[in-house]
Amino acid sequence: MVITKNLNQKFALISVFDKGNLRYLCTNLKKYNYKFISTGSTGNKIRDMGFKCKDVSKITKFKEMLDGRVKTINPLIFSSLLYKRENTFHKKQFLSLKIPEIDIVIVNLYPFHKYLKKKSSNDIVDMIDIGGPSLLRASAKNFRYITPIIDKKDYKKLISNLKKNDGKTDLTFRKKMAHKIYKDISGYDKIISDWLNDNQK
Repeated sequence: MVITKNLNQKFALISVFDKGNLRYLCTNLKKYNYKFISTGSTGNKIRDMGFKCKDVSKITKFKEMLDGRVKTINPLIFSSLLYKRENTFHKKQFLSLKIPEIDIVIVNLYPFHKYLKKKSSNDIVDMIDIGGPSLLRASAKNFRYITPIIDKKDYKKLISNLKKNDGKTDLTFRKKMAHKIYKDISGYDKIISDWLNDNQK
């Protein structure tokens, strides 16, 4: 019964540095019966706004470590993001985990470029996002089933697509968002790479 319930529910994983428009996002996702999974400050913000939100650590049974450097990188989370929904073997393995099936992943990255003028290289290094790109890349790879969102400017597009498709997104939209994920992360990595190269001179 617990497993069936998980499959019938819809979950959005939200972990954002920029919390602008978060109330709009949660309010409208809730209209389509999405439940929220989150981490740290994002989860606290969602709850402060009056929404229920499950911590990632409650699913993984693994507390955040190293000042939050390790929190979302976990086999249970990535199993939910990467399993093929129509694959019988995948589904059997996933059901045995008894965890939520994540349908939407909304993550924006640490603003590395804004910290480049900091005097301390340690402060800059701390703005190299690891978990965010990993979540986005996994969900974008599995765009046939999961909607990945990296830009808060796309929140309205997401809600519009949900409205158009009775609470789900269509493949065209998911593929478009997946393309944006890889394009934006590529640019993000290029900025980091250039900074590291410049600091070796």
